[in-house]
Amino acid sequence: MYKKVLLFTIAFISSFGLTYGQERLLEKADEKYEEYSFRPAIDIYKKVREKGFSSPDLLKRLGNSYYFNANYEEASEIYKELIEKYDSVVTPDYVFRYAQSLKTLGEYEGADAMMAKFSRLAKESGIDSSFDEDYMKKIEENSGRYDIQQFKYNSKYSDFAPSFYKEGLIFSSDRDTGNLARYRHTWNARDFLDIYEVNEANENNEVVQKVSGDINTRLHESTSVVTKDGSTMYFTRNNFLDGKKYKDEKGTIRLKIYKAALIEDEWTNIEELPFNSDSYSVAHPVLSPDEKVLYFASDMPGTYGESDIFKVQIVGDGTYGPPINLGKTINTEARETFPFITQSDVLYFSSDGHPGLGGLDVFATKIAFDEYDQTIVNVGKPINGKYDDFSFILDEEKTTGYFASNRIDGTGDDDIYSFKETEPISLDCLQDVTGTVRDRISNEILAGATVKIIDEENNEVSSTITNAKGEYSLSLDCNQGNFVRAMMEGYVPSEEYLVKSYGKPRIVDFYLERDLVTGGFGDDLAKLLQLSTIYFDLNKFDIRPDAEIEIQKVIAAMEKYPSLKIKVNAHTDSRGNDAYNLWLSQKRAQSTVAYMIAKGISADRLDGQGYGEERLMNECENGVRCSNEKHQLNRRSEFIIFD
Repeated sequence: MYKKVLLFTIAFISSFGLTYGQERLLEKADEKYEEYSFRPAIDIYKKVREKGFSSPDLLKRLGNSYYFNANYEEASEIYKELIEKYDSVVTPDYVFRYAQSLKTLGEYEGADAMMAKFSRLAKESGIDSSFDEDYMKKIEENSGRYDIQQFKYNSKYSDFAPSFYKEGLIFSSDRDTGNLARYRHTWNARDFLDIYEVNEANENNEVVQKVSGDINTRLHESTSVVTKDGSTMYFTRNNFLDGKKYKDEKGTIRLKIYKAALIEDEWTNIEELPFNSDSYSVAHPVLSPDEKVLYFASDMPGTYGESDIFKVQIVGDGTYGPPINLGKTINTEARETFPFITQSDVLYFSSDGHPGLGGLDVFATKIAFDEYDQTIVNVGKPINGKYDDFSFILDEEKTTGYFASNRIDGTGDDDIYSFKETEPISLDCLQDVTGTVRDRISNEILAGATVKIIDEENNEVSSTITNAKGEYSLSLDCNQGNFVRAMMEGYVPSEEYLVKSYGKPRIVDFYLERDLVTGGFGDDLAKLLQLSTIYFDLNKFDIRPDAEIEIQKVIAAMEKYPSLKIKVNAHTDSRGNDAYNLWLSQKRAQSTVAYMIAKGISADRLDGQGYGEERLMNECENGVRCSNEKHQLNRRSEFIIFD
């Protein structure tokens, strides 16, 4: 009995020691993970697993450590185990990363199944996400537009983040193996990155050399952009300034964007941008074509996913506007990073949140006028493939550019590739056009009017009918010019030409003129032209001065429309006998016709008829007492359009 108790005690002590050791290992691994030191974290998590210990948190962190090091084969195995063993506690983001890992391995059927699962879980979690089942077909349609080749200055290490500079490039690399081991970063156990330039060889016949001055330090320097005048560089660096490095509350050295000035061929006067923070990363700067806006990637508060693309206005004098997220059309629950803006306002960026071929893919979308909701397009093969493809740049005029990838046929861990664009990427550009259709004279709304979109080949693209408020709404392809045409029976069609644009919504209101030649038979031209009533004095048929002004408007309309014919209908009030009133109204009609003939209107285009008191406008019949004002309403002339 004693021996059994002793053995049990020894076993218990051994078990306790093993558990305690595992806990200490996990604590150390978690510390490294929180510091983004993924290589050491991977080593420790693997040791713990080898001892037979597993948990959802361990698998999540180990899978992420592989995933963020682009080790997708190992990541997929860990995520698979996580989902199979602990499906009830798996959140959508892990399913998404598993799907992305499978894509990278070319297992698209399994990846699609996981993406469908991701969409379902995301919807249940209240996340706005959808999976386009036709994404592979769309990618294939956009493929084959680039001829690529390796950059001849790649090293066996990491080379990426190319940026146009002078007649060459600046880029980021960890090719300097002379760094001491303590300066190696533990994300992937490589040397720290510096910024290099490729231009004409210097006096030592070196074509590739570090940029001069104070930019490079013993920590990371990466993605950069130089202003057109060559005087200012924005670049990414670890949180390191004036010889000091700064960490967040978890001990992580975050990324920040800095600015440098070129003074006597030396980059110096390093300044930190004011929207940086010790608590989150800001990286990958790029300038808008007019250099008034700085775009970048960040995981700052307000980010939808792991990193989003933001912008700030460059106000000047060292001041900047507030960071603005580009929104949910561009940014997803995953990674959006490495932005680049072309001269024609096309945003290229890398993402593993939009449907792709695996890892980070390069995408494109039109941006302008502060509108960031246009179609997102995967640029296809061969730019994109199974692995991470990123830091894409393009000279639209030369149709040449560069990007980086960690594909397995490269020279190093990451390699730069040059390319020639053989056909521009096809970007859908939808522009919303809204407005109202009204009568030009009366300003009345025209319900039921037809509004059409006509392309430059005079083909009808789409059409709609105005609603009860005279309103319409249409969308058009803003990659080309279009006519917006409004039409309605009895009116002259009107149209406006909209040049190709970048999608800013337009308001186009139409004010249609009556087609007095073909569409106004039987109408009173006086009403169409909103004329004041042609009145006559009591018992008189001569044209009053106020009536003369209105008749001149009728004459102007007849001069504009040479085929227009008018019948003048004259009327009297009920005072006087019927025969007299009929005679008087006929004289008034003849008087009006004679006046118009005297002003140059051909007699064969005019007719006149008196109706006496047959067509009164009100109740003022024989025997009814009415005011002079009411009687005058009946002493009038009408101008009826006839054939």
